Parts: sequence; C-alpha cells; structure tokens
Amino acid sequence: MTRSLFLAAALTTILAAPAMAEQFTLTSPDIAEGQQLSSEFVFQGFGCEGGNVAPTLVWSGAPAGTETFAVTVYGPDAPTGSGWWHWFAFNIPADTTSLPSDGEIDGVQLTNDYGAEGFGGACPPPGEVHRYEFTVHALGTTLEMGSSVSNALAGFMVNANSLASSTITAVYNR
Repeated sequence: MTRSLFLAAALTTILAAPAMAEQFTLTSPDIAEGQQLSSEFVFQGFGCEGGNVAPTLVWSGAPAGTETFAVTVYGPDAPTGSGWWHWFAFNIPADTTSLPSDGEIDGVQLTNDYGAEGFGGACPPPGEVHRYEFTVHALGTTLEMGSSVSNALAGFMVNANSLASSTITAVYNR
C-alpha cells in the first residue's frame, strides 16, 4: 500500500507541475484587452492623426528554454485579404522583459505594411472598428534570418519555433 500511495503522490505532482508553473503573460500600462487605443498609438498619415508611438509592453513567466522573443502587432481586420502588419520584431534577447513606448529594441525589426521599419500605429478606414493583436512569443531559438524577409515568412518561422505566446487585443475606430 505504501508504494501505491507514493506512486499516486508522484503522479499527482507530475500532472500538477504545468499548472504550478508561472503562466507566460503579456501586460501593458498603455493598452488593455478589448479597449480602445488612445490617439498616441494611432498612425500619423493615411488620413489618421496620431502619435504613432508603440505602447509599452511587459511580459513575465517565459518558459524554460526561451532563447529569444518576438513581438508582433497584427491587424486582422484590414481590408487587404491578408490583414496588416503594424510591427514585427524578433531575436529580442531572452533577458528582455519589456519594450518601452519609444519602440527601441535590441533585435531585428521588419518593414511594416506602411513601408517603414518598426511600429506603425492603428489607422482603420473611417467608420470601422478594427482589432489590433499585440503578441509576444517566447522562442526556443534565435531565428537565422535578417530584416529583409517578409512578414509572412517571419510569421511562419516564429510560429514554428514558439514555446509560448500571450496576446492583448485592443480596438480602434475613427
């Protein structure tokens, strides 16, 4: 009977271990789930009048084996047939736990769909509410690609090497 109790206790501990591990979480003092973005995070151009500043992003609970992070901002509602990449950065060092609002990073930043490197704010067509998915991925590797790759290829590589991810989806309309 003692052996059965030991095995039951060991099995319970093993099965509960993932639940006891810290959850990978993205937070921000600037944006919140389901909430309207402030004009500070809106693009300047294309008929939009915003500050075009990236919000501060903070994450915690990266899983064991994390070598780098990737941060993306994607607009799935853009009327393009393929959404809109507002920001794509990768190979952010594993000891990084936040990105400041100035968007300065130690890593690779791709050209966004506005045609500029780095962050490009929200700018939906007038009268439409669009979603903006701010996501951080913990990657188990350093991605062997440069800043000239497409957002689609980078997205494939990030998803193929993601150990965990966390997303805040904010909205904006004008």
